[in-house]
Amino acid sequence: MMQLFNQTALECSKLITERYSTSFTLGIRTLDAKFHFPIYGIYGFVRYADEIVDTFHDFDKKFLLDKFRHDTYEAISQKISLNPVLHAFQLVVNQYQIERELIDAFLHSMEMDLTPQDYTENLYEEYIYGSAEVVGLMCLRVFCEGDSAMFDHLKEGARRLGSAFQKVNFLRDLKSDFMERGRVYFPEVDFKLFSKEAKCHIEADIQADFDAANTAIQQLPRTARMGVHLAYVYYLTLFNKIKDTPAARIQEERIRVPDFQKMTLLAKTYLQFKWSSV
Repeated sequence: MMQLFNQTALECSKLITERYSTSFTLGIRTLDAKFHFPIYGIYGFVRYADEIVDTFHDFDKKFLLDKFRHDTYEAISQKISLNPVLHAFQLVVNQYQIERELIDAFLHSMEMDLTPQDYTENLYEEYIYGSAEVVGLMCLRVFCEGDSAMFDHLKEGARRLGSAFQKVNFLRDLKSDFMERGRVYFPEVDFKLFSKEAKCHIEADIQADFDAANTAIQQLPRTARMGVHLAYVYYLTLFNKIKDTPAARIQEERIRVPDFQKMTLLAKTYLQFKWSSV
């Protein structure tokens, strides 16, 4: 019956991923089947932590996050939790030996969102690392399946990909982050005076992350490469739409990639990898 309990917990994280992100769901589905549930397990964990700080405005967020942190480490050490999200996550952490440092850094960045921050360059980099880069590293631990040499070789690319995704999210969500949560993550950027020059500076930084990440993606095991490449292509498409959008419009609306375009990207990526022998 333990197998049924484990499977049910993993299915819960799968449902969370499907409900919250069509783009990541598509990316996960194009990974080798053995990676589906481990990546769902990671996504469910980070999604629910993010919900605590971004959504539960009528509740004591600090209490909820502190409890979530305590319950997370208890689940990992005891190798069981009655919270299906945490049980699924601990299965992944223990199987793939995901370092506590990565989990610590992630939860620290979530805690940073509980209070207003005046983001300096150092704080910005600290937040990006914990909120996004470590998630890329968790996934890389799964993809490398215990191959430490491969992990060390590809970890910089995994960090840069997570960084690129997060920075694109910041640009896409500039209005909601500021209007609903009072946050502007980019250092020395005034939302009310968000200029073309500031936008171009941020975009150059993101492009450098994408370029570095793409090199690493090509060296991933084939079992993981297509799914990661699809996520990369989706975010690059979103990024290019944002680059083509005036700064003033970014302040007014959330730029997105329509579902039909996502499916087109999926088809193109599938055909590209189907006919590739590498």
